[in-house]
Parts: sequence; C-alpha cells; structure tokens
Amino acid sequence: MPHLVALYTANLEPDVDMSALCRRLADTMLELRDETDGQVFPTGGTRVFAYPAPHFAVADGKRDYAFLYLNLRMGRGRSDLVKTRAGEALLAAAKAELAPVFERRLIGVTLQVDEGDESFGAKHSNIHPLFKKA
Repeated sequence: MPHLVALYTANLEPDVDMSALCRRLADTMLELRDETDGQVFPTGGTRVFAYPAPHFAVADGKRDYAFLYLNLRMGRGRSDLVKTRAGEALLAAAKAELAPVFERRLIGVTLQVDEGDESFGAKHSNIHPLFKKA
C-alpha cells in the first residue's frame, strides 16, 4: 500500500492515455513529502491501477458524459496535512493530464482518500527490498 485505483467510463478510452495518466499519478505519489521532508509513500509499495467501466450511466444520459473516479487507499499513520497534500497533488496531476480532454468533452473527476483499518492485512513482496536504502 498505497494503492490508487482509477475507475472510469469506457468512453474515455479514445481520448485518454490511461498508462500515461497512471504513470503521472504514481510519480506524483512518489514525489510527495511529509512535514519532515520524508517520502510519504514507499517506492516499492506505490501502485496505480485503472479499470474501464464498459457499462455506465452518468447524469441524465442526454450527452456523452465521461467520468473518472480516483480512490487513494493508504495505511494509517499519516497526518491530516499529508492526506490533504496527497489529495490536492493527485487531483492537480489528474487535471493537468486531462486538460486537453476537458477542452473537448464533458467529464467529471472525483478523488477520494481513504485510510486502511483492515481486520486483516498481510503483505509479501520481493519488490520492496529493491528500494531499501543501504
């Protein structure tokens, strides 16, 4: 963790390079710093996934509306300031990446930040050790 999941209406596919959007959002997460200038999210645990919704209904359905929902889920322990910074930075990155799309079509974007409170949580990875400082 952290995981950023993007759910989007499939009518965005012709207009948005989702791989580029995912990379931009992941890079934004990796650049975030906390109050002590420490990295907020571990490099090896940062993940962004995007899933199209082939079936959807947006607003009144009278126009070709599009929608992007971003949900950042992170483990507990970060300050409210850091959570706010993360949300603001990710929304700004999404808006910048989607700016040309906003000029051509109607689109809504929602970003939500959630903290984990798992009943059970387990991790197993051979990626994290690649980014441990010696």
